[in-house]
Amino acid sequence: MGDAVTHLKTDVLVIGAGGAGMYAAIAAAQHGKQVLLLDKSLIGRGGATIMAQMTVAVAMGEQAPDHWTRHHADTLTAGRGLCDEELAALLCREGPDRIREMDEWGVGWTREDGHLKQVMAPGHDGPRCVFVDFLNTGPAVAKTLRAKIAKTDGIRRVSNLSVTSLVTRDGGVAGAVALDLNFGKPVTIAAGAVVLAAGGLTRLYRRNSASVNMGGESYALALDAGASLIDMEFVQFFPIGHLAPRLVGMDPIMWDPFRYKLGGRLLNGNMEEFIHNYGATDSGTYTAPRDVTAYAIVKEAEAGCGSPNGGAWLSFEHIGEATLRDAFGPVIDRLARNGIDLTTHPVEVAPIAHYHMGGIRVNEQMETEIAGLYAAGEAVGGANGANRLSGNAITEALVFGEVAGRNAAQNPNTPGWQAEWAQNAIGDIARLSNSGDNRSGLEFGALYGELQSLMWEKVGLMRNAPGLAEALSRIREMQTIDLPALHPRDTGAFALGVQEWFDLRAALATAEAITVSALNRTESRGAHQREDMTDTDADQAYNQRIKRNGAHIALDTLPVRRADIEIITSGAAE
Repeated sequence: MGDAVTHLKTDVLVIGAGGAGMYAAIAAAQHGKQVLLLDKSLIGRGGATIMAQMTVAVAMGEQAPDHWTRHHADTLTAGRGLCDEELAALLCREGPDRIREMDEWGVGWTREDGHLKQVMAPGHDGPRCVFVDFLNTGPAVAKTLRAKIAKTDGIRRVSNLSVTSLVTRDGGVAGAVALDLNFGKPVTIAAGAVVLAAGGLTRLYRRNSASVNMGGESYALALDAGASLIDMEFVQFFPIGHLAPRLVGMDPIMWDPFRYKLGGRLLNGNMEEFIHNYGATDSGTYTAPRDVTAYAIVKEAEAGCGSPNGGAWLSFEHIGEATLRDAFGPVIDRLARNGIDLTTHPVEVAPIAHYHMGGIRVNEQMETEIAGLYAAGEAVGGANGANRLSGNAITEALVFGEVAGRNAAQNPNTPGWQAEWAQNAIGDIARLSNSGDNRSGLEFGALYGELQSLMWEKVGLMRNAPGLAEALSRIREMQTIDLPALHPRDTGAFALGVQEWFDLRAALATAEAITVSALNRTESRGAHQREDMTDTDADQAYNQRIKRNGAHIALDTLPVRRADIEIITSGAAE
Protein backbone atom coordinates (compact mmCIF):
# COMPACT_ATOMS: atom_id res chain seq x y z
CA MET A 1 0.00 0.00 0.00
CA GLY A 2 2.99 2.26 -0.28
CA ASP A 3 2.09 3.25 -3.83
CA ALA A 4 0.74 6.73 -4.52
CA VAL A 5 -3.01 6.92 -4.18
CA THR A 6 -4.90 7.57 -7.41
CA HIS A 7 -6.70 10.91 -7.22
CA LEU A 8 -9.59 12.00 -9.43
CA LYS A 9 -11.34 15.36 -9.65
CA THR A 10 -14.79 16.25 -10.97
CA ASP A 11 -17.52 18.85 -10.64
CA VAL A 12 -20.25 16.33 -9.77
CA LEU A 13 -19.73 12.81 -8.45
CA VAL A 14 -22.68 10.42 -8.89
CA ILE A 15 -22.50 7.24 -6.80
CA GLY A 16 -24.62 4.48 -8.29
CA ALA A 17 -25.47 3.99 -11.96
CA GLY A 18 -29.00 2.65 -11.98
CA GLY A 19 -31.88 4.70 -13.36
CA ALA A 20 -31.62 7.52 -10.80
CA GLY A 21 -27.84 7.79 -11.03
CA MET A 22 -27.76 7.78 -14.82
CA TYR A 23 -30.49 10.42 -15.00
CA ALA A 24 -28.63 12.56 -12.44
CA ALA A 25 -25.42 12.32 -14.48
CA ILE A 26 -27.21 13.34 -17.68
CA ALA A 27 -28.90 16.31 -15.99
CA ALA A 28 -25.66 17.56 -14.41
CA ALA A 29 -23.76 17.26 -17.70
CA GLN A 30 -26.53 19.06 -19.57
CA HIS A 31 -25.97 21.97 -17.17
CA GLY A 32 -22.35 22.23 -18.23
CA LYS A 33 -20.58 20.25 -15.48
CA GLN A 34 -18.01 17.50 -15.65
CA VAL A 35 -19.52 14.37 -14.14
CA LEU A 36 -17.94 11.23 -12.75
CA LEU A 37 -20.45 8.37 -12.70
CA LEU A 38 -19.34 5.48 -10.49
CA ASP A 39 -20.73 2.05 -9.82
CA LYS A 40 -19.30 -0.94 -8.00
CA SER A 41 -20.69 -3.15 -10.75
CA LEU A 42 -21.06 -2.26 -14.44
CA ILE A 43 -22.51 1.12 -15.39
CA GLY A 44 -26.23 0.78 -16.06
CA ARG A 45 -26.17 -2.98 -15.41
CA GLY A 46 -26.77 -3.08 -11.66
CA GLY A 47 -29.34 -1.70 -9.25
CA ALA A 48 -33.10 -2.03 -9.33
CA THR A 49 -34.11 -0.25 -12.55
CA ILE A 50 -32.76 -2.88 -14.90
CA MET A 51 -34.63 -5.55 -12.93
CA ALA A 52 -38.00 -3.77 -13.02
CA GLN A 53 -40.29 -5.64 -15.37
CA MET A 54 -43.56 -3.83 -15.04
CA THR A 55 -45.15 -0.40 -15.28
CA VAL A 56 -44.40 3.26 -14.56
CA ALA A 57 -47.05 5.37 -12.83
CA VAL A 58 -47.52 8.79 -14.42
CA ALA A 59 -50.60 10.91 -15.14
CA MET A 60 -50.19 11.43 -18.88
CA GLY A 61 -53.92 11.72 -19.52
CA GLU A 62 -53.55 10.55 -23.12
CA GLN A 63 -56.08 7.72 -23.24
CA ALA A 64 -58.42 8.97 -20.55
CA PRO A 65 -58.72 12.24 -18.59
CA ASP A 66 -56.18 12.39 -15.78
CA HIS A 67 -54.12 14.91 -13.84
CA TRP A 68 -51.02 14.73 -11.68
CA THR A 69 -53.01 15.86 -8.64
CA ARG A 70 -55.04 12.65 -8.83
CA HIS A 71 -51.83 10.63 -8.96
CA HIS A 72 -50.66 12.68 -5.96
CA ALA A 73 -53.85 11.89 -4.03
CA ASP A 74 -53.42 8.16 -4.67
CA THR A 75 -49.78 8.35 -3.57
CA LEU A 76 -50.81 9.99 -0.28
CA THR A 77 -53.55 7.42 0.29
CA ALA A 78 -51.07 4.57 -0.21
CA GLY A 79 -48.60 6.32 2.12
CA ARG A 80 -50.97 6.08 5.10
CA GLY A 81 -50.62 9.70 6.18
CA LEU A 82 -46.81 9.87 6.32
CA CYS A 83 -45.82 11.07 2.84
CA ASP A 84 -43.74 14.21 2.55
CA GLU A 85 -46.45 15.78 0.43
CA GLU A 86 -44.13 18.26 -1.28
CA LEU A 87 -41.78 15.48 -2.41
CA ALA A 88 -44.76 13.39 -3.51
CA ALA A 89 -46.07 16.38 -5.49
CA LEU A 90 -42.68 16.78 -7.16
CA LEU A 91 -42.70 13.12 -8.17
CA CYS A 92 -46.22 13.28 -9.64
CA ARG A 93 -46.00 16.75 -11.21
CA GLU A 94 -42.70 16.20 -13.07
CA GLY A 95 -43.31 12.56 -13.97
CA PRO A 96 -44.98 13.36 -17.32
CA ASP A 97 -41.99 15.49 -18.40
CA ARG A 98 -39.58 12.65 -17.73
CA ILE A 99 -41.75 10.14 -19.60
CA ARG A 100 -41.94 12.44 -22.64
CA GLU A 101 -38.19 13.03 -22.48
CA MET A 102 -37.52 9.30 -22.33
CA ASP A 103 -39.89 8.92 -25.29
CA GLU A 104 -37.79 11.40 -27.26
CA TRP A 105 -34.73 9.36 -26.38
CA GLY A 106 -36.31 6.26 -27.90
CA VAL A 107 -37.35 4.12 -24.94
CA GLY A 108 -40.33 2.74 -26.87
CA TRP A 109 -43.34 3.21 -24.62
CA THR A 110 -46.22 1.06 -25.87
CA ARG A 111 -48.80 3.00 -27.90
CA GLU A 112 -52.41 2.37 -28.82
CA ASP A 113 -54.31 4.42 -31.40
CA GLY A 114 -51.50 6.96 -31.50
CA HIS A 115 -51.41 7.55 -27.73
CA LEU A 116 -49.26 6.19 -24.94
CA LYS A 117 -51.12 3.14 -23.67
CA GLN A 118 -51.89 3.34 -19.97
CA VAL A 119 -53.05 0.49 -17.75
CA MET A 120 -54.42 -0.03 -14.27
CA ALA A 121 -52.26 -0.93 -11.28
CA PRO A 122 -53.13 -1.53 -7.61
CA GLY A 123 -54.03 1.61 -5.65
CA HIS A 124 -54.72 3.92 -8.63
CA ASP A 125 -58.09 5.52 -9.38
CA GLY A 126 -57.83 4.70 -13.09
CA PRO A 127 -55.48 3.51 -15.87
CA ARG A 128 -52.30 5.52 -15.31
CA CYS A 129 -49.24 3.33 -15.86
CA VAL A 130 -47.12 3.35 -19.02
CA PHE A 131 -44.85 0.49 -20.02
CA VAL A 132 -42.58 -0.81 -22.77
CA ASP A 133 -43.85 -4.31 -22.32
CA PHE A 134 -44.95 -6.01 -19.13
CA LEU A 135 -41.68 -7.89 -18.57
CA ASN A 136 -39.13 -5.54 -20.12
CA THR A 137 -39.84 -1.98 -19.03
CA GLY A 138 -36.89 -1.65 -16.63
CA PRO A 139 -34.30 -3.08 -19.01
CA ALA A 140 -35.59 -0.77 -21.77
CA VAL A 141 -35.29 2.27 -19.48
CA ALA A 142 -31.76 1.28 -18.44
CA LYS A 143 -30.70 0.66 -22.06
CA THR A 144 -32.06 4.04 -23.16
CA LEU A 145 -30.25 5.87 -20.37
CA ARG A 146 -26.99 4.07 -21.15
CA ALA A 147 -27.28 5.15 -24.78
CA LYS A 148 -28.03 8.75 -23.78
CA ILE A 149 -25.02 8.82 -21.47
CA ALA A 150 -22.80 7.57 -24.29
CA LYS A 151 -23.94 10.53 -26.42
CA THR A 152 -23.64 13.16 -23.67
CA ASP A 153 -20.38 15.10 -23.37
CA GLY A 154 -18.87 15.57 -19.96
CA ILE A 155 -19.72 12.20 -18.35
CA ARG A 156 -16.87 9.91 -17.36
CA ARG A 157 -18.02 6.39 -16.47
CA VAL A 158 -16.04 4.18 -14.11
CA SER A 159 -17.16 0.69 -13.11
CA ASN A 160 -15.82 -1.46 -10.27
CA LEU A 161 -15.24 1.47 -7.91
CA SER A 162 -16.94 1.09 -4.54
CA VAL A 163 -17.23 4.23 -2.41
CA THR A 164 -16.37 3.44 1.21
CA SER A 165 -16.57 6.93 2.71
CA LEU A 166 -17.63 10.49 1.91
CA VAL A 167 -15.17 13.26 2.71
CA THR A 168 -16.69 16.28 4.43
CA ARG A 169 -15.31 19.59 5.61
CA ASP A 170 -16.95 22.47 7.48
CA GLY A 171 -20.49 21.13 7.04
CA GLY A 172 -20.14 20.39 3.34
CA VAL A 173 -19.06 17.53 1.12
CA ALA A 174 -15.62 17.63 -0.49
CA GLY A 175 -15.53 14.27 -2.26
CA ALA A 176 -15.14 10.59 -1.49
CA VAL A 177 -12.77 7.68 -1.00
CA ALA A 178 -13.38 4.52 -3.00
CA LEU A 179 -11.97 1.01 -3.30
CA ASP A 180 -10.81 0.05 -6.79
CA LEU A 181 -12.05 -3.52 -7.01
CA ASN A 182 -9.80 -4.33 -9.97
CA PHE A 183 -6.57 -3.54 -8.11
CA GLY A 184 -7.54 -3.53 -4.44
CA LYS A 185 -6.30 0.05 -4.04
CA PRO A 186 -7.88 3.21 -2.61
CA VAL A 187 -8.92 6.05 -4.91
CA THR A 188 -9.68 9.58 -3.73
CA ILE A 189 -12.14 11.81 -5.55
CA ALA A 190 -12.51 15.56 -5.13
CA ALA A 191 -15.97 16.82 -6.07
CA GLY A 192 -17.95 20.02 -5.75
CA ALA A 193 -21.17 18.01 -5.32
CA VAL A 194 -22.04 14.36 -4.65
CA VAL A 195 -25.25 12.54 -5.57
CA LEU A 196 -26.01 9.35 -3.64
CA ALA A 197 -27.98 7.05 -5.94
CA ALA A 198 -26.87 3.58 -4.86
CA GLY A 199 -30.35 2.24 -4.31
CA GLY A 200 -32.14 0.57 -1.44
CA LEU A 201 -31.60 -2.09 1.20
CA THR A 202 -33.62 -5.19 0.42
CA ARG A 203 -30.51 -7.37 0.16
CA LEU A 204 -30.57 -7.25 3.98
CA TYR A 205 -33.49 -9.71 3.94
CA ARG A 206 -33.14 -13.44 3.35
CA ARG A 207 -35.98 -13.52 0.82
CA ASN A 208 -35.67 -10.54 -1.51
CA SER A 209 -36.04 -9.33 -5.08
CA ALA A 210 -32.86 -7.23 -4.99
CA SER A 211 -29.67 -7.22 -6.97
CA VAL A 212 -26.54 -7.99 -4.97
CA ASN A 213 -25.62 -4.29 -4.63
CA MET A 214 -28.81 -3.22 -2.83
CA GLY A 215 -27.31 -3.47 0.66
CA GLY A 216 -27.99 -0.02 2.10
CA GLU A 217 -24.72 1.66 1.12
CA SER A 218 -26.31 5.04 0.32
CA TYR A 219 -27.93 5.20 3.74
CA ALA A 220 -24.74 4.27 5.59
CA LEU A 221 -22.64 6.78 3.64
CA ALA A 222 -25.14 9.56 4.30
CA LEU A 223 -25.40 8.74 7.99
CA ASP A 224 -21.64 8.71 8.49
CA ALA A 225 -21.33 12.04 6.64
CA GLY A 226 -23.75 13.70 9.08
CA ALA A 227 -26.95 13.61 7.02
CA SER A 228 -30.29 12.37 8.38
CA LEU A 229 -32.35 9.32 7.50
CA ILE A 230 -36.13 9.28 7.72
CA ASP A 231 -38.76 6.56 8.30
CA MET A 232 -36.33 3.67 8.05
CA GLU A 233 -38.88 1.22 9.48
CA PHE A 234 -40.93 1.11 6.27
CA VAL A 235 -39.66 -1.79 4.16
CA GLN A 236 -42.12 -2.84 1.48
CA PHE A 237 -42.74 -6.54 0.98
CA PHE A 238 -44.01 -7.35 -2.48
CA PRO A 239 -46.99 -9.56 -1.69
CA ILE A 240 -46.88 -12.12 -4.49
CA GLY A 241 -43.23 -12.98 -4.97
CA HIS A 242 -42.81 -16.41 -6.52
CA LEU A 243 -42.55 -19.22 -3.97
CA ALA A 244 -43.09 -22.56 -5.75
CA PRO A 245 -42.50 -24.52 -7.91
CA ARG A 246 -38.88 -23.71 -8.63
CA LEU A 247 -38.47 -20.84 -11.09
CA VAL A 248 -35.13 -20.44 -12.89
CA GLY A 249 -34.02 -17.40 -14.90
CA MET A 250 -37.15 -15.33 -14.27
CA ASP A 251 -37.91 -12.48 -11.87
CA PRO A 252 -39.70 -13.59 -8.67
CA ILE A 253 -41.95 -10.52 -8.79
CA MET A 254 -43.17 -11.15 -12.33
CA TRP A 255 -46.72 -12.14 -11.29
CA ASP A 256 -48.13 -8.66 -10.59
CA PRO A 257 -48.93 -7.70 -14.22
CA PHE A 258 -50.29 -11.19 -14.85
CA ARG A 259 -52.61 -10.79 -11.88
CA TYR A 260 -54.08 -7.36 -12.44
CA LYS A 261 -54.15 -7.52 -16.24
CA LEU A 262 -55.73 -10.94 -16.59
CA GLY A 263 -57.51 -11.34 -13.26
CA GLY A 264 -55.32 -13.87 -11.47
CA ARG A 265 -57.19 -15.10 -8.41
CA LEU A 266 -55.39 -15.07 -5.06
CA LEU A 267 -56.55 -18.05 -3.01
CA ASN A 268 -55.74 -19.51 0.37
CA GLY A 269 -55.00 -23.15 1.08
CA ASN A 270 -58.71 -23.90 0.94
CA MET A 271 -58.82 -22.41 -2.58
CA GLU A 272 -60.91 -19.44 -1.34
CA GLU A 273 -60.40 -15.75 -2.02
CA PHE A 274 -59.59 -13.99 1.24
CA ILE A 275 -58.40 -10.37 0.79
CA HIS A 276 -61.89 -9.10 1.58
CA ASN A 277 -61.45 -10.41 5.13
CA TYR A 278 -58.66 -7.87 5.72
CA GLY A 279 -60.38 -4.59 4.88
CA ALA A 280 -59.76 -4.42 1.13
CA THR A 281 -61.77 -5.17 -2.00
CA ASP A 282 -59.98 -7.43 -4.45
CA SER A 283 -62.21 -9.98 -6.18
CA GLY A 284 -62.77 -8.96 -9.78
CA THR A 285 -60.51 -5.88 -9.46
CA TYR A 286 -57.18 -7.27 -8.17
CA THR A 287 -56.09 -3.83 -6.99
CA ALA A 288 -55.74 -4.25 -3.20
CA PRO A 289 -52.72 -2.28 -1.88
CA ARG A 290 -49.48 -4.18 -1.45
CA ASP A 291 -49.25 -3.81 2.33
CA VAL A 292 -52.77 -5.17 2.87
CA THR A 293 -52.22 -8.09 0.48
CA ALA A 294 -48.89 -9.06 2.04
CA TYR A 295 -50.38 -8.91 5.54
CA ALA A 296 -53.37 -10.99 4.49
CA ILE A 297 -51.21 -13.74 2.97
CA VAL A 298 -49.08 -14.01 6.11
CA LYS A 299 -52.08 -14.08 8.43
CA GLU A 300 -53.82 -16.78 6.36
CA ALA A 301 -50.68 -18.93 6.57
CA GLU A 302 -50.44 -18.33 10.32
CA ALA A 303 -54.05 -19.46 10.70
CA GLY A 304 -53.25 -22.74 8.94
CA CYS A 305 -54.90 -21.67 5.70
CA GLY A 306 -51.79 -21.17 3.60
CA SER A 307 -50.60 -23.05 0.53
CA PRO A 308 -48.29 -26.08 1.09
CA ASN A 309 -45.11 -23.94 1.22
CA GLY A 310 -46.56 -21.28 3.50
CA GLY A 311 -47.87 -18.74 1.03
CA ALA A 312 -51.00 -18.45 -1.10
CA TRP A 313 -52.16 -19.84 -4.42
CA LEU A 314 -52.23 -17.61 -7.51
CA SER A 315 -54.55 -19.17 -10.05
CA PHE A 316 -55.08 -18.49 -13.76
CA GLU A 317 -56.91 -21.74 -14.39
CA HIS A 318 -60.10 -19.85 -15.30
CA ILE A 319 -58.28 -18.11 -18.19
CA GLY A 320 -57.79 -19.87 -21.51
CA GLU A 321 -54.40 -20.58 -23.02
CA ALA A 322 -55.13 -18.37 -26.03
CA THR A 323 -55.77 -15.39 -23.77
CA LEU A 324 -52.59 -16.06 -21.79
CA ARG A 325 -50.52 -16.36 -24.95
CA ASP A 326 -52.07 -13.26 -26.44
CA ALA A 327 -51.06 -11.29 -23.36
CA PHE A 328 -47.63 -12.75 -22.62
CA GLY A 329 -46.52 -14.69 -25.71
CA PRO A 330 -43.13 -16.43 -25.31
CA VAL A 331 -43.21 -15.97 -21.52
CA ILE A 332 -45.69 -18.86 -21.45
CA ASP A 333 -43.05 -21.08 -23.10
CA ARG A 334 -40.39 -19.97 -20.60
CA LEU A 335 -42.75 -20.92 -17.79
CA ALA A 336 -43.35 -24.28 -19.44
CA ARG A 337 -39.59 -24.93 -19.39
CA ASN A 338 -39.84 -24.45 -15.61
CA GLY A 339 -42.62 -27.03 -15.46
CA ILE A 340 -45.35 -24.41 -14.96
CA ASP A 341 -48.60 -24.63 -16.92
CA LEU A 342 -50.89 -21.82 -15.78
CA THR A 343 -53.92 -23.37 -17.45
CA THR A 344 -53.84 -26.50 -15.30
CA HIS A 345 -52.35 -25.60 -11.92
CA PRO A 346 -51.82 -22.49 -9.76
CA VAL A 347 -48.44 -21.29 -8.52
CA GLU A 348 -47.54 -20.48 -4.93
CA VAL A 349 -46.65 -16.90 -4.01
CA ALA A 350 -45.64 -15.16 -0.78
CA PRO A 351 -44.28 -11.77 0.35
CA ILE A 352 -40.71 -10.89 -0.57
CA ALA A 353 -38.64 -7.84 0.48
CA HIS A 354 -38.86 -5.51 -2.50
CA TYR A 355 -38.53 -1.77 -1.82
CA HIS A 356 -37.73 0.76 0.88
CA MET A 357 -39.96 3.79 1.49
CA GLY A 358 -37.59 5.37 4.02
CA GLY A 359 -34.15 6.73 3.25
CA ILE A 360 -32.08 9.89 3.15
CA ARG A 361 -33.90 13.04 4.23
CA VAL A 362 -33.79 15.71 1.50
CA ASN A 363 -35.53 18.93 0.53
CA GLU A 364 -37.26 19.57 -2.79
CA GLN A 365 -33.86 20.16 -4.42
CA MET A 366 -32.81 16.64 -3.29
CA GLU A 367 -30.18 18.20 -1.01
CA THR A 368 -29.37 16.89 2.46
CA GLU A 369 -28.31 18.99 5.46
CA ILE A 370 -24.72 18.59 4.20
CA ALA A 371 -23.92 21.29 1.65
CA GLY A 372 -23.36 19.79 -1.79
CA LEU A 373 -24.64 16.33 -0.82
CA TYR A 374 -27.71 15.17 -2.76
CA ALA A 375 -29.66 11.92 -3.07
CA ALA A 376 -31.85 10.37 -5.76
CA GLY A 377 -34.11 7.42 -6.44
CA GLU A 378 -34.72 4.77 -3.78
CA ALA A 379 -31.96 6.30 -1.66
CA VAL A 380 -34.42 9.15 -0.90
CA GLY A 381 -36.94 8.78 1.93
CA GLY A 382 -40.27 10.46 2.53
CA ALA A 383 -42.14 10.69 -0.75
CA ASN A 384 -43.89 7.33 -0.35
CA GLY A 385 -44.67 7.49 3.36
CA ALA A 386 -45.53 4.15 4.97
CA ASN A 387 -46.29 2.28 1.72
CA ARG A 388 -45.30 2.90 -1.92
CA LEU A 389 -48.00 3.13 -4.57
CA SER A 390 -47.53 0.56 -7.33
CA GLY A 391 -45.63 1.98 -10.31
CA ASN A 392 -43.99 4.90 -8.49
CA ALA A 393 -40.49 3.40 -8.30
CA ILE A 394 -39.19 4.18 -11.80
CA THR A 395 -41.02 7.51 -11.77
CA GLU A 396 -39.18 8.35 -8.56
CA ALA A 397 -35.85 7.31 -10.06
CA LEU A 398 -36.28 9.46 -13.17
CA VAL A 399 -37.75 12.55 -11.48
CA PHE A 400 -35.51 12.63 -8.43
CA GLY A 401 -32.46 11.77 -10.55
CA GLU A 402 -33.06 14.74 -12.83
CA VAL A 403 -33.71 17.13 -9.92
CA ALA A 404 -30.63 15.95 -8.00
CA GLY A 405 -28.33 16.19 -11.01
CA ARG A 406 -29.61 19.63 -12.02
CA ASN A 407 -29.25 21.08 -8.54
CA ALA A 408 -25.88 19.45 -7.91
CA ALA A 409 -24.64 21.19 -11.05
CA GLN A 410 -26.12 24.55 -10.13
CA ASN A 411 -25.37 24.62 -6.39
CA PRO A 412 -22.03 22.91 -5.72
CA ASN A 413 -20.11 23.09 -2.47
CA THR A 414 -16.56 24.45 -2.97
CA PRO A 415 -14.32 23.42 -0.06
CA GLY A 416 -11.31 22.54 -2.20
CA TRP A 417 -9.36 19.38 -1.45
CA GLN A 418 -6.57 18.45 0.92
CA ALA A 419 -5.15 14.95 0.93
CA GLU A 420 -5.13 14.67 4.71
CA TRP A 421 -8.93 14.88 4.80
CA ALA A 422 -9.06 11.38 3.33
CA GLN A 423 -6.37 9.72 5.40
CA ASN A 424 -8.65 7.91 7.85
CA ALA A 425 -10.71 6.35 5.05
CA ILE A 426 -7.54 5.39 3.14
CA GLY A 427 -6.20 3.86 6.33
CA ASP A 428 -9.29 1.66 6.67
CA ILE A 429 -8.69 0.20 3.21
CA ALA A 430 -4.97 -0.24 3.87
CA ARG A 431 -5.58 -2.03 7.17
CA LEU A 432 -8.00 -4.49 5.63
CA SER A 433 -5.85 -5.07 2.56
CA ASN A 434 -2.90 -6.02 4.76
CA SER A 435 -4.80 -7.94 7.41
CA GLY A 436 -3.34 -11.33 6.54
CA ASP A 437 -4.96 -14.58 7.61
CA ASN A 438 -8.43 -14.60 9.13
CA ARG A 439 -7.47 -15.97 12.54
CA SER A 440 -10.84 -15.18 14.12
CA GLY A 441 -12.57 -17.92 12.16
CA LEU A 442 -15.39 -15.53 11.23
CA GLU A 443 -16.56 -15.63 7.63
CA PHE A 444 -18.34 -12.87 5.71
CA GLY A 445 -20.87 -15.23 4.15
CA ALA A 446 -21.92 -16.69 7.49
CA LEU A 447 -22.23 -13.28 9.15
CA TYR A 448 -24.14 -11.73 6.27
CA GLY A 449 -26.41 -14.76 6.07
CA GLU A 450 -27.08 -14.50 9.80
CA LEU A 451 -27.99 -10.84 9.39
CA GLN A 452 -30.37 -11.64 6.53
CA SER A 453 -32.11 -14.31 8.59
CA LEU A 454 -32.27 -12.05 11.63
CA MET A 455 -33.85 -9.23 9.62
CA TRP A 456 -36.32 -11.60 7.95
CA GLU A 457 -37.43 -13.27 11.17
CA LYS A 458 -37.32 -10.36 13.64
CA VAL A 459 -37.53 -7.16 11.54
CA GLY A 460 -39.57 -8.46 8.63
CA LEU A 461 -43.19 -8.22 7.67
CA MET A 462 -44.52 -9.00 11.17
CA ARG A 463 -42.72 -7.46 14.15
CA ASN A 464 -42.97 -7.31 17.93
CA ALA A 465 -41.03 -5.64 20.73
CA PRO A 466 -39.16 -8.72 22.04
CA GLY A 467 -38.06 -9.74 18.55
CA LEU A 468 -36.96 -6.23 17.61
CA ALA A 469 -35.02 -5.85 20.86
CA GLU A 470 -33.31 -9.21 20.28
CA ALA A 471 -32.41 -8.17 16.71
CA LEU A 472 -31.04 -4.81 17.83
CA SER A 473 -28.87 -6.41 20.50
CA ARG A 474 -27.37 -8.89 18.02
CA ILE A 475 -26.85 -6.24 15.31
CA ARG A 476 -24.91 -4.06 17.78
CA GLU A 477 -22.89 -7.07 18.91
CA MET A 478 -21.99 -7.76 15.29
CA GLN A 479 -20.93 -4.13 14.87
CA THR A 480 -18.74 -3.97 17.96
CA ILE A 481 -17.36 -7.52 18.19
CA ASP A 482 -17.73 -9.50 14.97
CA LEU A 483 -17.01 -6.81 12.38
CA PRO A 484 -13.70 -5.65 13.96
CA ALA A 485 -12.61 -9.28 14.21
CA LEU A 486 -13.48 -10.10 10.60
CA HIS A 487 -10.30 -10.09 8.48
CA PRO A 488 -10.62 -10.64 4.73
CA ARG A 489 -9.01 -13.85 3.51
CA ASP A 490 -8.62 -12.61 -0.06
CA THR A 491 -7.07 -9.20 -0.66
CA GLY A 492 -5.33 -7.42 -3.52
CA ALA A 493 -6.38 -7.33 -7.16
CA PHE A 494 -9.78 -8.81 -8.01
CA ALA A 495 -10.26 -9.95 -4.40
CA LEU A 496 -13.67 -9.48 -2.84
CA GLY A 497 -12.73 -9.80 0.81
CA VAL A 498 -12.10 -6.11 1.46
CA GLN A 499 -15.28 -5.13 -0.37
CA GLU A 500 -17.26 -7.64 1.64
CA TRP A 501 -16.07 -6.08 4.90
CA PHE A 502 -17.36 -2.67 3.81
CA ASP A 503 -20.59 -4.26 2.57
CA LEU A 504 -21.17 -5.78 6.00
CA ARG A 505 -20.37 -2.50 7.77
CA ALA A 506 -22.94 -0.64 5.66
CA ALA A 507 -25.50 -3.41 6.07
CA LEU A 508 -25.17 -3.39 9.85
CA ALA A 509 -25.48 0.40 10.07
CA THR A 510 -28.60 0.31 7.91
CA ALA A 511 -30.07 -2.66 9.79
CA GLU A 512 -29.58 -0.82 13.07
CA ALA A 513 -31.43 2.23 11.71
CA ILE A 514 -34.36 0.08 10.54
CA THR A 515 -34.60 -1.79 13.82
CA VAL A 516 -34.35 1.26 16.08
CA SER A 517 -37.06 2.97 14.04
CA ALA A 518 -39.31 -0.11 14.09
CA LEU A 519 -38.91 -0.51 17.83
CA ASN A 520 -39.84 3.12 18.43
CA ARG A 521 -42.94 3.14 16.20
CA THR A 522 -45.40 1.58 18.60
CA GLU A 523 -48.26 1.08 16.15
CA SER A 524 -49.04 -0.73 12.90
CA ARG A 525 -49.10 1.44 9.77
CA GLY A 526 -48.54 0.54 6.13
CA ALA A 527 -45.51 -1.68 5.68
CA HIS A 528 -44.72 -1.53 9.42
CA GLN A 529 -46.82 -4.19 11.14
CA ARG A 530 -46.52 -4.81 14.90
CA GLU A 531 -48.11 -8.03 16.16
CA ASP A 532 -48.11 -6.57 19.66
CA MET A 533 -49.61 -3.22 18.60
CA THR A 534 -51.98 -3.91 15.76
CA ASP A 535 -53.86 -0.60 15.65
CA THR A 536 -52.84 2.58 13.84
CA ASP A 537 -52.34 5.43 16.32
CA ALA A 538 -53.43 8.85 15.02
CA ASP A 539 -50.98 10.47 17.45
CA GLN A 540 -48.07 8.75 15.67
CA ALA A 541 -48.70 10.42 12.32
CA TYR A 542 -45.14 11.75 12.31
CA ASN A 543 -41.85 10.96 10.61
CA GLN A 544 -38.93 9.43 12.51
CA ARG A 545 -35.47 10.89 11.96
CA ILE A 546 -32.19 9.03 12.52
CA LYS A 547 -28.85 10.81 12.90
CA ARG A 548 -25.37 9.69 13.88
CA ASN A 549 -24.36 10.61 17.43
CA GLY A 550 -20.75 9.55 17.76
CA ALA A 551 -20.57 5.77 17.59
CA HIS A 552 -24.33 5.50 18.10
CA ILE A 553 -27.47 6.66 16.36
CA ALA A 554 -30.12 8.95 17.78
CA LEU A 555 -33.82 9.09 16.93
CA ASP A 556 -36.33 11.93 17.12
CA THR A 557 -39.63 12.78 15.43
CA LEU A 558 -40.65 15.42 12.92
CA PRO A 559 -44.06 16.66 11.77
CA VAL A 560 -45.09 15.40 8.36
CA ARG A 561 -44.68 18.07 5.69
CA ARG A 562 -48.11 18.81 4.19
CA ALA A 563 -49.09 20.52 0.93
CA ASP A 564 -52.38 22.20 0.10
CA ILE A 565 -53.06 20.77 -3.36
CA GLU A 566 -56.47 20.81 -4.97
CA ILE A 567 -57.36 17.64 -6.85
CA ILE A 568 -58.21 18.34 -10.49
CA THR A 569 -60.52 15.55 -11.55
CA SER A 570 -60.36 15.86 -15.33
CA GLY A 571 -58.14 17.02 -18.14
CA ALA A 572 -54.76 15.98 -19.49
CA ALA A 573 -51.63 16.08 -17.33
CA GLU A 574 -49.81 19.37 -17.25
